Amino acid sequence: MRPEPVLIGWTEYVDLPDWHVRKLRAKVDTGARTSALHVENIEEFGSERVRFDIILHRDKRDRRVHVVARVHRRSRVRSSNGQSETRYFVRTRLRLGSVEREVEMSLVDRGRMIHRMLLGRSALGPPFLIDAHRRMVQSPKKKKKVKKKVSKKKVVKKRRASLGKLHRG
Repeated sequence: MRPEPVLIGWTEYVDLPDWHVRKLRAKVDTGARTSALHVENIEEFGSERVRFDIILHRDKRDRRVHVVARVHRRSRVRSSNGQSETRYFVRTRLRLGSVEREVEMSLVDRGRMIHRMLLGRSALGPPFLIDAHRRMVQSPKKKKKVKKKVSKKKVVKKRRASLGKLHRG
């Protein structure tokens, strides 16, 4: 029996709980087979490990998480502009809405991109259903602050009261 489809938009916030990363902005890309994560300061750490910094926000570059992870594999990847490069691939848990699963992702510099992460097909298999016309379907909405409407009479009374204090004081 197949699980119920989970509707997602073309962009979502994801969590990487093993690395204590919450609300990382990710773009869904069904044209990419693997996922890609924006990192800096990639450094081999022994023969099986790599350490790197996950940059959490495009403009606030000091918001970063330092991670050490096991290298799952190294592979040549052809980017969208046709250039080929060797990348490290790591695995970690990804949470998107109510779905949590282990995914593989390449480590790459996406500094000039808006989204810190690209979600490829291998991470998006069932139960996800993508609505390309919507964004942030699974991401919690920010609550708008509701301003209380104050009648003009109350505003005038408050002003008169404060002016009265100035004249008396």
